[in-house]
Amino acid sequence: MPVVPVRPKLSAAIGGFAALLAVALIAGSHLTGPGARTPYAIVLFGVQLLGLLAWTMALQPPAAAATAAVVAVTALIADYLAVTGEPGELLPLLWVTLGGFAATMVAQVIRAGDRQRAKDTWRTTLIIVCGATAYAILIVLTREPIGSQTILVCCTGAGVALLVARLTDAVFPKPRIALQVPRGATGIVLGAMLGTLASAVLGSYLVFPFTPAKGAVLGLVAAVAAHLIDLAVNFGEAGRRLAGEAPTFWLARHMQGPLGGFALTAFAAYTLAHWYLT
Repeated sequence: MPVVPVRPKLSAAIGGFAALLAVALIAGSHLTGPGARTPYAIVLFGVQLLGLLAWTMALQPPAAAATAAVVAVTALIADYLAVTGEPGELLPLLWVTLGGFAATMVAQVIRAGDRQRAKDTWRTTLIIVCGATAYAILIVLTREPIGSQTILVCCTGAGVALLVARLTDAVFPKPRIALQVPRGATGIVLGAMLGTLASAVLGSYLVFPFTPAKGAVLGLVAAVAAHLIDLAVNFGEAGRRLAGEAPTFWLARHMQGPLGGFALTAFAAYTLAHWYLT
C-alpha cells in the first residue's frame, strides 16, 4: 500500500493555525465583560462558520447547501441564547442542538435523491451540528466566575499540544501512526506532555480553585480531546483515499482537525469547570 509522505511546511502551517485559533479563543474570553459579550459571540460565530464550511466540504452530507444553511442558523441561535440566557445554563444549547439536528434531517429528506443518503449519514449530520454549536459553550463559560480561567487553561493545553505535535511531525514524524496517515507518534506524545505542562504552569499562577495539579488535569484532558479529533480527521481522510473517493478541498481538509479539536475542548472545559473544579 502506498506510503503517504509527510509535508513539513503543511504540518507547520496547521500547527500555526491551531495556535492562532487558541489565542483568539483565549483573548476573546478575557476581553468580554457583563455587557460586552456580543463581540466575542461575533468572533465565535465566524469560527463556527469556518468550521461549518470545513466539515460540510469534508464530510459531504446530503443536501449540503441546505444542511449548511440550517446549521448556520442553529449556531446563531445557540450564540444568542448563550449571551442572553441565564449564566451557566447548558440545557438551552442542548435543545437548540437537537432542534437543529431535526431541522437538518428534514431538509435532507425533501429531495428523493438525498433521502436514502440521509438515513445512512445521520451520524455525520449530528457531528456537524454538535461541532458548530459547541463553540457557544465558551460564551456560557465566560459568564461564570472561573469560566475565563478555565478557557485559558484548557485552550492553552489544546493549542500547545496541537502546535507541538504538528511542528514535531514537520521535523521528526516517527514512528508513523500508520503508513497512510502522515502523523508521527513522537509528536502526539510530546504535544500532550507539553500541553499538560503549560496548563500546570498556568494553574500555579491562577487563584483558587486552580492549582498546578488541577491545571495539569485540565491541560491533559484538553490535549487528549484535541488530539483525538485531529487524528480522527487524519484517519477519515486516509479511509476516503483508500476507498477511491475524491479528496476534499485542501483548505477544508487541513482546517477541520484543529476546528473540531477546539469544539470538543469547549465541551470538556465546561464539564471540568462544573464537575471537577467546583
